[in-house]
Amino acid sequence: MGTAAIALLSAFFGGTHIALPSIGSGGVTTGVPFRHELPLLSAVFLTATLDGAMSAHDEMGGFAMHRFRFRYCTALTLITCAFSLSAEALAVGPEAGVVFIRSLLIWFGLALLSVKLLGHQLGWIIPLASAFFLIWYPHNWWDWTANPASDFFSWAVAVIALSAGVAATAATPWRRKAFLRR
Repeated sequence: MGTAAIALLSAFFGGTHIALPSIGSGGVTTGVPFRHELPLLSAVFLTATLDGAMSAHDEMGGFAMHRFRFRYCTALTLITCAFSLSAEALAVGPEAGVVFIRSLLIWFGLALLSVKLLGHQLGWIIPLASAFFLIWYPHNWWDWTANPASDFFSWAVAVIALSAGVAATAATPWRRKAFLRR
């Protein structure tokens, strides 16, 4: 539900600039389009679905439980991507929708990594840290929120971030033990 609200918020108010203080001369503010930072919230909401009263027990579960969690998270991510792409494509254009999806995938991977390293309640820390870097040093080759939809480097970052997040999530204690025995 939260990710649907984020997609609609981006579609209607995504062009609004968020006024932020500049690192440059004193008193100068810079604006960041709201649309560039909203995928971060969607990604954190997606990782929040893996948390619950039984999440610690779920991580210790068997193969069937992990397969169910993987399918559940994949289905939610695909639904979120489809809804976000549709909303952005209708509001701005297809390229903005693809950039939104790419940003969502990068921050989702970083959020999964943050959940694994810091716990479910702190899944937002690593994505937010990367957002600060993008806000205060924008429009460079690393700014995946502003690069064109066809930018190879940004897609490579998406693949690496998502792979790292999925690998960290898959590294359960019993899988690590089995891997280290080899």
